[in-house]
Amino acid sequence: MRKFVPLAAGLTCVVLLSGCGAGRSLDRARPDEFAVARQAPLVIPPDFALVPPQPGAARPQDTAANAQTLDALFGGAAPRSAAETGVVNDAGADNDDPGIRSSVGDPGTTVVDKGSTTRDIVAAPEGDGQDARTTAN
Repeated sequence: MRKFVPLAAGLTCVVLLSGCGAGRSLDRARPDEFAVARQAPLVIPPDFALVPPQPGAARPQDTAANAQTLDALFGGAAPRSAAETGVVNDAGADNDDPGIRSSVGDPGTTVVDKGSTTRDIVAAPEGDGQDARTTAN
């Protein structure tokens, strides 16, 4: 019985490993995924009234990848509804200052000091307030 166990284990390994070999059943004809496909032949379009492209002009089919992605996701630019146009106009869409970014860092810009309490609240670590403490002033 002791001699039979190693012999059975060895035969089992040989049978299992023989499945990894390329036998006749595994060597069937299949397409090669690394082969280069042939290009379709060029065909003259049926519309012979095509205008030749202007030298240096942008090609109409060439658009930026990000623009193609946005068009595919959101369908391109859509006109604003009457409600959206009203809200934007009420918010002052026509009163915007085009140079606002250059005037923000200007020393002459009026800045409201909210105080150290507001700064401490904004800088406080996040938490559920379990360890919060109060102090009397």
